[in-house]
Amino acid sequence: MGRKTQISKEVILEAALKMLIRDGYSSINIKTLSKEIGCSTQPLVWHFKNMEGLRKALSEYALNYANCKMRPSHESAVAAFEQVGIAFIHIAVNKPNLFRFLYLEGYCGSPSDNFDALITDKNNAALIKRISKDLDLSEEHAGRYLQNTIIYTHGIAALAATGIINASEKEIMQLVNRAADAFLVQEGVISEQIPHREETQK
Repeated sequence: MGRKTQISKEVILEAALKMLIRDGYSSINIKTLSKEIGCSTQPLVWHFKNMEGLRKALSEYALNYANCKMRPSHESAVAAFEQVGIAFIHIAVNKPNLFRFLYLEGYCGSPSDNFDALITDKNNAALIKRISKDLDLSEEHAGRYLQNTIIYTHGIAALAATGIINASEKEIMQLVNRAADAFLVQEGVISEQIPHREETQK
């Protein structure tokens, strides 16, 4: 039976996530990560075998971290959707290395064949039903609103995370909110029906 390691997988992944956020994924390898932790390379090889094993585990760990940050709590479907957008923008602006790793370099899961995957995603599909009910919209219209808003938000977040634009979270959210309102109007929601939102305090 092999010798047990005293460094847990959780400790290794937490250190790897810290390096990813601080320095980017390219900074991480078995030697640099073991130095970050203050241990030999043996525990890393024990748990993950090689860099491919570590990368896969880190991808899941980092995505879970990001998803926890973006978990909505508001009862209103539109407000909950906005909470997700605010958290997404916050990651792009404040943790650009994490954003690029997950959402630009493709480590957040399997690539989708088309934009319809945004609507058929299990969590998004549930949110579409809530938006449809809250705003008295058909699910088709609610789905288009969600799809268009996600695409717009992802685009502007990518511009911020890559340094192409230099704007505050508040400025970015103002743009996203204006676009989201326009998408609602486009789907037949009159201005008076659009839920009032508190000004983003970022």
